[in-house]
Amino acid sequence: MSDTPDSLIPYDEIVQEALRAVVGRVLGQVETTGGHLPGNHHFYITFKTGAPGVSIPARLKERFPDEMTIVLQNKFWDLKVEEDQFSVGLSFNQIPSTLVVPFSAITAFVDPAVDFGLQFQASADIEDEELDSPGNDGDAERGEAKAVDRTEDGSNVVSVDFGKRK
Repeated sequence: MSDTPDSLIPYDEIVQEALRAVVGRVLGQVETTGGHLPGNHHFYITFKTGAPGVSIPARLKERFPDEMTIVLQNKFWDLKVEEDQFSVGLSFNQIPSTLVVPFSAITAFVDPAVDFGLQFQASADIEDEELDSPGNDGDAERGEAKAVDRTEDGSNVVSVDFGKRK
């Protein structure tokens, strides 16, 4: 078996960027409907809290220093989608908060209503770290934002991992 030569075309970056654009397009469609999700659709969005451009309240950064998952389902507001990021209002333990998340910080996007999911490598701007999600400590109510454990059962999840060359 012959070794495959290194590509001079950054396919992994191109694919990651295209898949993150899927997240932006879906969120953009929700934004155009005034923040109303159709049917039973709801989204789990996992992102690196320390990534460049992420803006979350200090209490959340302290609680989730590496990564957190938010749920967009019943109670969210002011969803605004831009070319490279989105912002959304969520309530954490009944404290309203605004989060700004660049698409490059997202590591997973799941719509459990239709068994759809995307997983991403952390952007090159973010340090190489384990992508273990912090668990839900149980104090958020259903319908409010909360951190959750990610399960990876493989059902309709697109995972792109080209690995890093040294």
